[in-house]
Amino acid sequence: MEKEYVKSTILNGIATISFYHPQSNSLPTNLLNQLADEITKAGEDDNAKVIILKSDGGNTFCAGASFDELISIKDFETGKRFFSGFAMVINAIRKAPKFVIARVHGKAVGGGVGIASAADYTLAVDDAAIKLSELAVGIGPFVVGPAVERKIGTAAFTSLTINATEWHNATWAKEKGLYAALFKTLEELDAAITVLAINLTKSNPEAMKILKKIFWKGTENWDTLLLERAEISGQLVLSEFTSNAINKFKTKTK
Repeated sequence: MEKEYVKSTILNGIATISFYHPQSNSLPTNLLNQLADEITKAGEDDNAKVIILKSDGGNTFCAGASFDELISIKDFETGKRFFSGFAMVINAIRKAPKFVIARVHGKAVGGGVGIASAADYTLAVDDAAIKLSELAVGIGPFVVGPAVERKIGTAAFTSLTINATEWHNATWAKEKGLYAALFKTLEELDAAITVLAINLTKSNPEAMKILKKIFWKGTENWDTLLLERAEISGQLVLSEFTSNAINKFKTKTK
């Protein structure tokens, strides 16, 4: 089984950041920290004109937070640090002065939906269904919520949150604005992303930087807001209710 990783390359003005985890591309704290760092670095590197964010392997784009790490949390500070990971990634995408294109090659769950939502432009395959499963394990999509709601609106976010065990298909996600376009095959998806990225490398960097700020207007408080949301989750994960829900879920997945 291949070891988890975050990899980054810059070629012809295109920064490509890839992550991988053998458990359906779930993201433990160390990978979240690395992912946030690589996005920040690409944003600061003059050689990069546009950023592509993707995962490798399997048929799941991102299964969200690492379940193994989630069930190991025993104190508030550890919980806060754990849930702050996705806050760091979302804020890194938000503050990068370059467009971030997300390549969603399969299903996205929880934090994976948050990453797909935070990207400035997200392309996906036809079977890239989504689910916000946090409420099903006694927590809630508090940290990723602002990014998801900003992208698809309050009504759709509410539907995803309440129907925590239900998959919403990629067509639904496209209709709500999460995905800009859908493709039947990975080859078609990659071809579209390549064309878009190349075109963006030829665009005015200053114009794109200004547009990025305009797109994200009204989110200037997210450095504080998302950490406050992480504290909520960090507290809830310690409750007896959540502990029982997690253990029940763990038994089902054995």
